Amino acid sequence: MSAQEETTVTTERASFSSVALAIAALLWMAGLLWSARATITSREDVTMEVTSSAYALPGVVSAALVAGAAVALAVVTAVDRRRALGATARFAVATGAGLLIGVLGALSLFTINTEGWVYAVMAGTVAAAATIGGALAGLRTPGVVSAVCWASIAVFLVGVLLTFGQDVLFGIFGAGDSAATRAGAASRYTLSQAVVSGLIAGLVVFFLLRRSPRPWPWYAVAGAGPGVLLIVGEILTRTAGARVLSLAGKVSVLETTVQRLLSQSRLNSALIILFVGAITAVIAIGRTLKPTDQS
Repeated sequence: MSAQEETTVTTERASFSSVALAIAALLWMAGLLWSARATITSREDVTMEVTSSAYALPGVVSAALVAGAAVALAVVTAVDRRRALGATARFAVATGAGLLIGVLGALSLFTINTEGWVYAVMAGTVAAAATIGGALAGLRTPGVVSAVCWASIAVFLVGVLLTFGQDVLFGIFGAGDSAATRAGAASRYTLSQAVVSGLIAGLVVFFLLRRSPRPWPWYAVAGAGPGVLLIVGEILTRTAGARVLSLAGKVSVLETTVQRLLSQSRLNSALIILFVGAITAVIAIGRTLKPTDQS
């Protein structure tokens, strides 16, 4: 195979991979948006609609970040095959693609009730998240961005799979009849989920980046990527979506406490995934290096 043919095959593989990633990320985002809309619209009480919106927002924002990045990466890859993009043009195309996904996602929330500001805030937060994700895809490290997106989807899948065995795991972690034992079990469950998610994210990054070897620091960056995106999503939720969380907290003192605990739990989990993912990816690549490779 000639060098030109090999380059063509590599480009085609990258294009196929980016399209597959975009489809997977869009399915994730669409699924969460559908779930959020169905849950919110099924509530007959206004206060329940507000609290349901607050519970759904963090997950939708995280999915929008990844979907924006994944779709933007696919668009940039497709355009780049026909015409080489400069740094500015690449960033503009990627950001525009992310914005488009954000607007489409925002419409599904805004149309729940166009007269209420709650859904306008949610819609704006989702649009901002997807646009930021698209901008990240404008970086000239498509392989790293792709690995981060795939690892983020893997983290989401780990959460879904563990949910099915939640009752069994709670029993293993010592959940009993008292509120104290259930709270302790919930804390251990959340910690375990974050650690497992970080391990899976690091391994996914390792296997993807091994296809086109890079210096080991990139493995650390990509391994930390899913945690970073979760932190960015949490920041957006607390800032752009702050009015939704604040309104939900006004429903009752208990709801205020719950929102605060959930917010802190999400941040702690994101930090654990960040560090465990980075360390796992570095250890994995380190075990494959020979002494001559490390110099």
